[in-house]
Amino acid sequence: MKKTIVAGFVIFLLSASSVFANNIGDVNQNVLANFNKEFANAREVDWSIRTNLIKVTFRLNDQVYFAFYTKEGERVALARNILSNQLPLGLHNEIRESYNGYWISDLFEVDGKEENAYYITLENADSTITLRSSGLSGWITYKKSEKK
Repeated sequence: MKKTIVAGFVIFLLSASSVFANNIGDVNQNVLANFNKEFANAREVDWSIRTNLIKVTFRLNDQVYFAFYTKEGERVALARNILSNQLPLGLHNEIRESYNGYWISDLFEVDGKEENAYYITLENADSTITLRSSGLSGWITYKKSEKK
């Protein structure tokens, strides 16, 4: 079940559409309490609510983070955008060698309750590919689509 939740939050992170909770009263009190306890110094906090997850976008120590909570208030993952030079060397080298002709349109690191991973979205003129790290030196295809 945890992997399903993590997969759901990755899709949530990759999709641009969401319902924003401008009124903090729309957010469960357990989620608010856990977020405030864990990220007391967070600034610029924005809440997004989906059917199964609550996403909190915030700034902490000059870095933007995305925390994902269940409706019951349990944090299932913490993510942040990173630069390609922040990838582990093996992952960085595989992208350079195997995806020549693609550019990076999205790259983030996920710290989940059960696993940590990197997700990278690569594009060229014809297709978009999202890869998920498999350990520190390999990638697996998470999602692939052809451009129209």
